[in-house]
Amino acid sequence: MAITVNGSEFTDAEVEAELPHHQDTPQPLRSACIALALKRVMLDEAAELGHPVQDAEEAADWLLSTQVSVPTVDEASCRRYYDQHPERFRVGGWVDADHILFAVAENTPLDALREFANETLALVRSHPERFEALAAERSNCPSSENGGALGQMVRGEAVPEFEAALWRITPGTIAEALIETRYGLHIVRVNRRDEGRQLPFEQVHEAIAQALLAASRDAAWRQYVQVLLGRAKIEGIDLEGVDTPLVQ
Repeated sequence: MAITVNGSEFTDAEVEAELPHHQDTPQPLRSACIALALKRVMLDEAAELGHPVQDAEEAADWLLSTQVSVPTVDEASCRRYYDQHPERFRVGGWVDADHILFAVAENTPLDALREFANETLALVRSHPERFEALAAERSNCPSSENGGALGQMVRGEAVPEFEAALWRITPGTIAEALIETRYGLHIVRVNRRDEGRQLPFEQVHEAIAQALLAASRDAAWRQYVQVLLGRAKIEGIDLEGVDTPLVQ
């Protein structure tokens, strides 16, 4: 079925030109068509408001600067964010940890892997003295050769989901549950940790304000584009649940 937005039908050439930008998405063709629909809606809205342009990114910039009301960010909001996320404003510090990795490959039976990992977790929590031996026997990480030892890792060295666990687990203990990351399932033991130092609010105030303003602008933009999509006449594609990022 042809896809039309406000009476304009997408050509095969337009879809083919957009498609290479969406090869990393689960459904490249659908993502490309959605992107074209968003661009068409923004171009039509800019033209309707007396600012006709040919480039969708230019239309988006103009609409954002003239039609979208972005809430301001005050010092109280910045202070609240600082107080609620102290770990984001620490520098230095390190964690000495060990782990047992149950890696997830393309054809890995996940239920069986999780069951095996949980059995190992129960065993190692009951007999922590066996951690090194079980890591050597069952871990899919090269660290298995050293009993699962990862050594001292500084902030930012590990993937975010693993690092968050490293700074959450009480030193001298094994995590009560499996840690899930993009690499698989981990049993994690934190041996020692240096918390580093907290940057003063005055030093990070401006960076927090800029980050909150960007988030506020993004939220306002997404809401605005959802309104535009709701007003547009779109046929041939279902946009329910579609995210609305800024044009890339």
